[in-house]
Amino acid sequence: MAVSRLVLTDFRNHEDAVLVPGPGFVVLSGENGAGKTNVLEALSLLAPGRGLRRAPLTEMARQGGSGGFGVAARLGETDIGTGTNPDAPERRLVRINGATAAATTLAEWVSVLWLTPAMDRLFVDAAGERRRFLDRLTLALAPGHAHHSTRYEAAMRERNRLLAEEGTPDADWLTALEARMAEHGAAIDAARRGMVAALAERLEAQPEGPFARAGLALQGWQGDADTLARELVTGRRRDTAAGRTLSGPHRADLLVTHLGKNQAAHLCSTGEQKALLLGLVLGHAELVAERAGRAPILLLDEVAAHLDPGRRAALFERLEGRGQVWMTGTEPGLFEAVPGGATRYRVAEGAVLPE
Repeated sequence: MAVSRLVLTDFRNHEDAVLVPGPGFVVLSGENGAGKTNVLEALSLLAPGRGLRRAPLTEMARQGGSGGFGVAARLGETDIGTGTNPDAPERRLVRINGATAAATTLAEWVSVLWLTPAMDRLFVDAAGERRRFLDRLTLALAPGHAHHSTRYEAAMRERNRLLAEEGTPDADWLTALEARMAEHGAAIDAARRGMVAALAERLEAQPEGPFARAGLALQGWQGDADTLARELVTGRRRDTAAGRTLSGPHRADLLVTHLGKNQAAHLCSTGEQKALLLGLVLGHAELVAERAGRAPILLLDEVAAHLDPGRRAALFERLEGRGQVWMTGTEPGLFEAVPGGATRYRVAEGAVLPE
């Protein structure tokens, strides 16, 4: 699945940009601040969630524009549109082939994965960042994961609110919320464990190469619906005192190990961490293509800037023929080794022009 047409309307610094890319490599070059990453962010909104910057919707609307924004994409015979209206700038709208749809259903139509410079600290940041990364990887293999995550988070917020109220909470409502959390929480955990097991097996079987092999494991809460339901009931007093829910898949973490050195990723050098992350994303993209029968759209922001020429060439060689890959960089020369047939654009002050 590849984007054959992309239209940005009042999105970030793009007033009206139209791109008609090919199915393989798409290269966006231009100076810092020109709007290259904004194009990738727009593409990331073709997946459920808040996009690669996790920015509020109001920040995505162009300053001086209408107050809303639009992103429209053509994928095969499917038209996907998302954005906001000026009268409701904080409410995201999604349409698939002209029909209104929930954002969580986007995963059924397309898989989008990304790697950005902001993710360089993934292995040393708080566990929440790794959980978000883990869930994006899981979503590409289990489209229903977004639905379960949304329902689980909503039920947990309501449970926390109920426990925080003065007096005795409504027992029936509390039990119903915990049952909902148990159902969706168990589905979240099962999907994560399935993805981690499959990806870990694939990465371990790969030969040593220019990108480090990562070992993967889940740490923290894991269990089935009955286990979670029981823990929620027995933990009510504890959770009330803590002001938050202390049991469930929202307490899990993704552990990554450098297999070649048998060392935890957070103890590796910055360069080794980047190589681990890149190898992990590449392996996952190949797993998705194999399992889902469609290659994910890859968004690689400034990925070539810190690679030596040999590793850049190895990266392009590995990505060739594996679906649509969008890459950004300040210098076109960084992408000289990209195989022929790439679609190349020059981005400058919000304009996107074919090279």
